[in-house]
This record gives sequence, C-alpha cells and structure tokens, in this order.
Amino acid sequence: MVASVPSLIELLTLEEIDTDLYRSGTLYPDPRGLFGGQVAAQALRAAGHTVGTDRPAHSLHGYFLRPGDPSRPVIFEVHRDRDGRSYSARRVVARQGGKVVLNLAASFHRPEDGPDLQAEVMPDEPAPELGSPAQLEADTVGIDFVEAAGARSVLADAQARPSRVWARSQVPLPDDPHLQACVLTYLSDILTGLTTLTVPSPEMLLTSLDHAIWFHRPVDLNNWVLMDLTGHSIAAGRGMYSGRLFSEDGRLVAGLTQESLFRTSPTGRPGSRRIRRKAQS
Repeated sequence: MVASVPSLIELLTLEEIDTDLYRSGTLYPDPRGLFGGQVAAQALRAAGHTVGTDRPAHSLHGYFLRPGDPSRPVIFEVHRDRDGRSYSARRVVARQGGKVVLNLAASFHRPEDGPDLQAEVMPDEPAPELGSPAQLEADTVGIDFVEAAGARSVLADAQARPSRVWARSQVPLPDDPHLQACVLTYLSDILTGLTTLTVPSPEMLLTSLDHAIWFHRPVDLNNWVLMDLTGHSIAAGRGMYSGRLFSEDGRLVAGLTQESLFRTSPTGRPGSRRIRRKAQS
C-alpha cells in the first residue's frame, strides 16, 4: 500500500509473510531516500513480533549498509539467537532486491526489581507547551517537535539545526512497549549532535553509518520527551555523537550513540538551513 502521508502506526505495521519473515506494508515515496530511522524501527518491530510483551527491548545496534528505495517494500528476516530465562536476543536482516540494507541486533529483557538510580540530570528547559514548533525539512511522519530554548549549536542563528528538542507522537499510541520502543527508534535518528561541533554548510553530507540505543526505563511517547544530543568527534570522514532522552518528569528513558558519514558534497548541492533528513548511506 502506497500512502502519500501515512500515519506512524501504519508505517510501523508489518505483514507476516512466513515464520520470522516480515515485509513493510506501507510505502512512503520520499525523494530524499529511505530514512534510516524508519528501517531501524521496522526491524525492531519485526524482532518484537517474535518476543512476548513481557520482555520489552532494552538495547539495539544497527549497521546501515546500503541506500534504500522508499518506493519498494523492505523484507525483514528475524533470527532467534537465544531465549533465556530473562533475556531474548534477536538479529534482523533487512533486504531490498535481495541486497542487505540494514543489519540490526536487539536484546529484550523481562524487567526486574532492584535499585532505580540515575546520574544524568535533565537540562533545565521550559515546558514544551511554551516553545515553538520546530520546522523540520525532514519528511518525518507522526511526530511533533518543539525546539528547546537551550538547544546548543556553534551557530547563533535561530535557524541552525537544533541539537535539543521536545518530541511526542501526533497520534495516540497503544500501551505496547514494543511499539513505543519502535517509535523512539524512529525519532532517535532524525537529528544530529554534530552541530555542536561544526557549522552546517550547504555542501555537508550526513548519513547514518551505525546507530545504538539503550532503553533504560519505560517510555510513553503520547507524552513529551526531551532529546538532547552532543557531538564528540569529527575525523576521517566520520562524525560521532551521543544523546539522552528524558521524560517530562526528568527520568532518563534512553541513551543513544551514532557514527555518521561526514563529507562535503563534490557537487555542492543545495543544503538546508534547518534539519536535513539523514537517509541511509
């Protein structure tokens, strides 16, 4: 099914075509290419279909290997590596036209009783209701963004790509920990923390190479979360940044790390003064 603007739930709905084999059911023709966060979220969704809801995802690591075609479905093959007493491990291979576009490893864990501590403190930000909607050039679906007042960037220009935003789902999400983790995965790849290190330019190319997420606590993306990104290194044609996601009450719900391709386009193609969508490399 091709949808001009699908809902986020439609985008994350997969068709089961055989045991442990799934296919994306809704196509979203995007001239910018297949969004890496979408494929990673769908791969996690496929893995979640093979795990009980009593074991939500606690981590994932994905490698983006080839560009994808948003006008064609993606096939997801799930490998059930292990089901232990508390943990389940899955590997997902995402293919288009017989070629691998993403390899993703995910781990699921039955929550346990124990200490609940965190060292990270949420940045002191005004409530998202007091902020302005972020006008993203990225053709993301189903997510509202509000630019945070303390968004860090090497640019003073308010049009710079923000490294800190509020985000939440535009449509009501069910009480499904697997789907909630997939939505968080989708939005986690939209921005970049590298703007805390360098000034974005029209020729700058950023595409995701590998992406890791740790889900620390339950998250409800029907409510606002604060995503705070920090760049750490740009060298050898790659950039690396990390991020933290907080619920409105200050709980650290997830952490992420990404390494991105970092190049200057030889064609000097026009860029964006705001957030350029990161497609697969």
